[in-house]
Parts: sequence; C-alpha cells; structure tokens
Amino acid sequence: MDNPSASWSPKPALLVIGWLLAAVTATAAVFTGLAGDRGGMVLFGVGALLFAALSAYGTVLRPKLTANAEGIAVRTLSGTQRLAWTQTRVRLVRTRRLGRETPTLEIEHGDLLLVLGWIELGADPHDVLDVLGAFRA
Repeated sequence: MDNPSASWSPKPALLVIGWLLAAVTATAAVFTGLAGDRGGMVLFGVGALLFAALSAYGTVLRPKLTANAEGIAVRTLSGTQRLAWTQTRVRLVRTRRLGRETPTLEIEHGDLLLVLGWIELGADPHDVLDVLGAFRA
C-alpha cells in the first residue's frame, strides 16, 4: 500500500546564502583583527558565529515538517516529534508587524506549540495548511 507524504524545509538557496555570509564575515573578522581593530574583529566574529549557527540549524533539521495520513513529524533540536492527527490542532495565524501582515503556521499538541513561518517551511504557510488539511481528511 502506498503511503504518500509531503515535507517542508528551508530552501537550499537560503542556506547557501547563510553559509556564504558566515564565511565572508569570518574572513572580515580575520582581516580586521590583522589590521589591529579589535572591536571590529569581535563584531565580525559574532556575526560569523550567528550566521553559522542559523545556517547549521537550517541544514541539520531538514526536513523541518513532514506529513502523511497518520500525522505529522517535526524536527527540533531535541529530536523528531511525531504528532497524531487526533491530538493535533493546526491553524494559520496572521500577525501584523511594521505595517506588514505575516502568516505563520501554528501547530498545537497538548502543551507543545510550534510556530513555523515561510523561512522554516520554505513555502507559503497558506499552501502548507492546504496540504496538511488534505492529509488530515
């Protein structure tokens, strides 16, 4: 029997850009350190660590969300959490910030609340919600 599934994760191009920014800021930290600018070296070093940490997070936790007829699986730093449809509530929330409306996907399972945006999903949360609704039905 065929068990179709769908998965979502950050776009590979976004991760490549993150890793490139980490390399560029690390190089800038080295050059500013060699030039004697300790403050600039620290700032570029912190930026490089931040870009590397965010890129590693997006790279290691692929795919972020997987769904099939049985339920969904979400990868987090503490491991993969499998959530059955019967105990899971999924909804789309629109938040207005700085004059711009941003949709996010909220997944509730008991005390667990996961909020996923287009960066984590690599797709529009509206589209993801439609696919999740089809699997749930």
